[in-house]
Amino acid sequence: MLLLNLLSFFSILGLTQAVLIRPFTCPGDAFRALNLRCCHFYEVVEDLKMNLFKNRCGGEAHAVLRLTFHDAIGISSKLGGGGADGSILVYREIELQDRSNAGLKKALDILEPYVEKYPKVSPGDMIQLAGAVSLTVCPGAPRISFFAGRPYPRAPAPPGLIPGHFHDVSTILARLGDVGFLPHEVVALLASHSIAGAHNVDTTIRQLTSSLSAPLDSTHDQFDTQFYLETLLAGSTYPGTGAHFGEVPAAIPGTVRLASDHKIARDPRTSCAWQSMINNQSKMKIDFAAAMVKMSLLGQSLLTLIDCSEVIPDPLALRSRTANYPPEQRKSNVETTCKILPFPNLSTQPGPATAVSPIPQI
Repeated sequence: MLLLNLLSFFSILGLTQAVLIRPFTCPGDAFRALNLRCCHFYEVVEDLKMNLFKNRCGGEAHAVLRLTFHDAIGISSKLGGGGADGSILVYREIELQDRSNAGLKKALDILEPYVEKYPKVSPGDMIQLAGAVSLTVCPGAPRISFFAGRPYPRAPAPPGLIPGHFHDVSTILARLGDVGFLPHEVVALLASHSIAGAHNVDTTIRQLTSSLSAPLDSTHDQFDTQFYLETLLAGSTYPGTGAHFGEVPAAIPGTVRLASDHKIARDPRTSCAWQSMINNQSKMKIDFAAAMVKMSLLGQSLLTLIDCSEVIPDPLALRSRTANYPPEQRKSNVETTCKILPFPNLSTQPGPATAVSPIPQI
């Protein structure tokens, strides 16, 4: 019992591989595992990393990571729902009608073949496993724990449970609070936006070319704190032809700023948690990893799941751990309502301001 408790503790911190040597040979002699019941996941992880994500932090990784949240949050203390059960895959025609799930069709399209290819992996497990693997190809991301054994979904998620970029802060905090997330954990979950893009918010981007989307920050191929900094900068530009519903001006040419991110960054209930992430890569990783595990277990019980965190590889190293102001930006451009934390001292990148390149879409 003590060993099992220690394994769970180390797993949540992403340390299982570092402290234990895998003692068992899996069938076929291709892999070694701590738990033989996790053996079949090693092949899936290798397939996802090399063939779905192509070992790069691109549109596929961004889309699948978003899918983990949209599946898991489909649960309510009043309306029910299965949480992280894979219902968005099984009942896609129903759940894609939810306005907040716009743009997820391609993510479902690219993941469905893997559900068919690996029938031993339930839809809920496949979504959370793929989300954890997607982070391993993004430099700077934490290693996320993975628990397996989710049952097949029994029904679609109730409608209207997905918070969207067009919702106000109170609505978002209330929705996440209903399933146990505190305001600072909501801020932590939004670290996923550091490697995200949007092409359904500003539709004029798609009019330019259907294969591109605008990133949410200038370093969309890295999991870093630049997103938290740039969201606090005063905005004046749009990536398309002007303002659209749920979009506010961004500070960096070529990027899109979601109205929800803009508001959460400045709301007194969340602004200090937001500011605390800037130039604090370790905090961002630890807080995000904890929030992701909590999200992945919505609607599930650890008593019925198997800890298979060992199958998740170590993510790529971050190229630079230091946040800095983009060219022509400085402290005077920062908008913040946090009064109790000093703002970090940051340098400004040299050179003129240039537009961030769009993200190739899947």
